[in-house]
Amino acid sequence: MTSATGDEDERTRSVASFRRRTQRMTGHRVVETKEKIMREVVIPEAITIQELANRMSERAVDVIRLLMKQGEMKKINDVIDGDTAQLIVEELGHTAKRVSEADVEEGLFGEADIDDHLEPRPPVVTIMGHVDHGKTSLLDAIRKANVVSGEAGGITQHIGAYQVTSPLGGKITFIDTPGHAAFTAMRARGAKVTDIVVLVVAADDGVMPQTVEAINHAAAAKVPMIVAINKVDKPDAKPERVRTELLQYNVQVESMGGETLEIEVSAKQHTNLDKLLEAIQLQAEILNLQANPERPAEGTVIEAKLDRGRGPVATVLVQRGTLKVGDIVVAGAEWGRVRALISDVGANMPEAGPSVPVEVLGFNGTPEAGDRVAVVENEARAREITEYRERQKRENAAVRLSTGRGSLADMMAAVKAGTGARELPLVVKADVQGSVEAIIGALDKVGNDEVKARVIHSGVGGITESDITLAEASGAAVIGFNVRAHKEAREAAERTGTEIRYYNIIYNLVDDVKGVLSGLLAPTLREEFLGNAQILEVFNISKVGKVAGCRVTDGHVERGANVRLIRDNVVIHEGKLSTLKRFKDEVKEVQVGQECGMAFENYQDMRAGDVIECYRVEEIKRTL
Repeated sequence: MTSATGDEDERTRSVASFRRRTQRMTGHRVVETKEKIMREVVIPEAITIQELANRMSERAVDVIRLLMKQGEMKKINDVIDGDTAQLIVEELGHTAKRVSEADVEEGLFGEADIDDHLEPRPPVVTIMGHVDHGKTSLLDAIRKANVVSGEAGGITQHIGAYQVTSPLGGKITFIDTPGHAAFTAMRARGAKVTDIVVLVVAADDGVMPQTVEAINHAAAAKVPMIVAINKVDKPDAKPERVRTELLQYNVQVESMGGETLEIEVSAKQHTNLDKLLEAIQLQAEILNLQANPERPAEGTVIEAKLDRGRGPVATVLVQRGTLKVGDIVVAGAEWGRVRALISDVGANMPEAGPSVPVEVLGFNGTPEAGDRVAVVENEARAREITEYRERQKRENAAVRLSTGRGSLADMMAAVKAGTGARELPLVVKADVQGSVEAIIGALDKVGNDEVKARVIHSGVGGITESDITLAEASGAAVIGFNVRAHKEAREAAERTGTEIRYYNIIYNLVDDVKGVLSGLLAPTLREEFLGNAQILEVFNISKVGKVAGCRVTDGHVERGANVRLIRDNVVIHEGKLSTLKRFKDEVKEVQVGQECGMAFENYQDMRAGDVIECYRVEEIKRTL
């Protein structure tokens, strides 16, 4: 345009001038400042900087700047703890609301029931007592079944739950607990879910260690106890002795002026079983046991196992509410949809009410015995809860492992000092969770400061190839309790030379492990004094060195034995004899009063008048 008009001297407005004019024109306008919105920010136990900034609607850069002021150099994807996040939120003017991960479990176990909804429920009775006092036989007699024949060595190694009808017409749920000392945890669980304890004491044996333990469990659980004095049909039965022995443990039976009911029974002769059931029923009526069946079910896992045909199977005792087929249940770190409910006699049930023991099929994994069971509204909630619990379990296991083993430096220091305990690594597999727990508990008690058994992996079900791989990597032995190895696992064990040992009685398992640990113990060294000899003269013989001419003053000396050279009652050398001669002949030993020639291995500084002490070192095997 300029060249077209031909007026070269005409001035045009510059860009800067145009900007200044625009600014002057808009200067009188009021610029609206956006009001900052204060938010309530939910803070979990750990959160990333990006997520925290998003929740506050702030820039992540500002959050990082605040952290830098506090001396922390962080990136946008770094995780900060809840306390730091709370400081940042409050610094930027927002309000913080702290939540815990454990909040996912809130409301899982429902509120207390209203009295109007409560209905009478059958009592849950736990049978306790010492091993081989006839607990299972008594239950068999009551159930008219035969549980004992299926147990190895006639010893109950599992926990079972059964329901029977009493002569008065009501139902009674029985929990049978093993009597062996290793099953303390299982018996403790039996007492936890129970209303009444039946303490079985053999009339011919009296009060034994596990009987005392059962009394303590019942006292801890604050439940009433009924004493069943069993085996009264035996010729050497002394029921009165049982009554007096119980007095030592603050158990005063009715016949001796106390409040504890006692009934003399015989499981073999079926004597007074009706009386026992009636006593239980009457005790239950006094307790006035009630539960609300019209609510989501809650209960406890009494036992859990992995069945090859049916998958994970949990024996659940429903404590309140009604468990139905199709319910979504959570137990510990496992969840599942109930596919089937099976009663103690093997019949399918559509639902199970309070105090009913059932086998539940449908869990995605084997829950642990003692886990509480609850019905949840949907799969998402079930997953959320089990994921949280699984994470907790992993973290606890990691902490336990780190504290158990210590750092590498600690381990090296312990080895140098000779204080590190020698460990026997084991992989334990059993048929049910209760047995796994009992075996681990028993093995923890075996050993001392020098040697101990360490279970590096345990589980329910058959021995798999991955168990063998783990055992090979850690140099462990594999123990199968009432389970067998799969074909692939057997082949892998043969290939790698990994030992698999099978057991069906816990006593044998513990004894074998004890034997192996005893072999790991360093033997005790004991000195046995043989004799003394006095050096009379020292001879210098070419090609041989110095030889001491001695007389044996005490005991005898042997060639190859350990010797000490003593000068002025001070030991100046310890070693072995290389030469022992009488005249010119090499001899094995020289008796007291005889003279001989002696030479030491790699030592020449001998003088007339020195005393040579001869001794033998014996190794004595130690046992646990």
